[in-house]
Amino acid sequence: MSFAVVALTAVSMLKFNLDYDINLLAFIFLATITGYNFVKYAGIAKLHHKSLAKNLRLIQIFSLVAFVILVYFIFLQSISVIIISTILGLFTALYAVPVLGNNTNLRGVSGIKIFVIALVWAGVAVLLPLVDHYDLYSLDVLLIFIQRFLFVIVLTLPFEIRDLRFDMARLGTIPQIFGIKKTRIIGYLLVGIFMLLEFYKQQSVINNVVSVLIVGGICIYILRFSTIRQSKYFSSFWVEGIPILWWGILLILSVIN
Repeated sequence: MSFAVVALTAVSMLKFNLDYDINLLAFIFLATITGYNFVKYAGIAKLHHKSLAKNLRLIQIFSLVAFVILVYFIFLQSISVIIISTILGLFTALYAVPVLGNNTNLRGVSGIKIFVIALVWAGVAVLLPLVDHYDLYSLDVLLIFIQRFLFVIVLTLPFEIRDLRFDMARLGTIPQIFGIKKTRIIGYLLVGIFMLLEFYKQQSVINNVVSVLIVGGICIYILRFSTIRQSKYFSSFWVEGIPILWWGILLILSVIN
């Protein structure tokens, strides 16, 4: 997951011809580890804090180490990056911490889960690398933010299809509401918009267009074969790895051209 977020951020840097900011990428990598493990394991740790399984204890220790190193990299970031990160971190915390009525968090609000995930991913991958270099209100930045938002929603759909057997009905996920077939159709439409937006950018170059078309085609392929009974690594490895593949495609195209 952390490598995927870093890769998606690197894609933004390449698209806007920015030098890689290693300190920012390290900050994002460590923050993703900390945030993801907090969201995924905080509830479990609370329930079993006196008798944590060995693996869960190791995850907690690993997360703590990542957080300690993260604190160091926080001091290497600009005020703008810290402010945006704080806002996105708040959304992440509200996703896991029950602060709403009836002991509910954002994840438990019907239909909102996928949009919170997409918002945070898009914010990290677009706003953080660009905030100190570009006007965030420019057309190209707006379009790339919408692209990332749609892209993450599409990548999340195979996970939601897979989890149909386990998700509580009150979550109101897209597959729960529309069924698998219509979810795929929704995904295809979102991919189409994702690709079309590339042609409206003012500074889009051929490498960016080609990479978006290739990645869009891959997304359509994975949606076509997304089912409830997936192989162990279909979503958790192949789908999550698409941002890394996108970065690799851009690097290859930059060498060729």
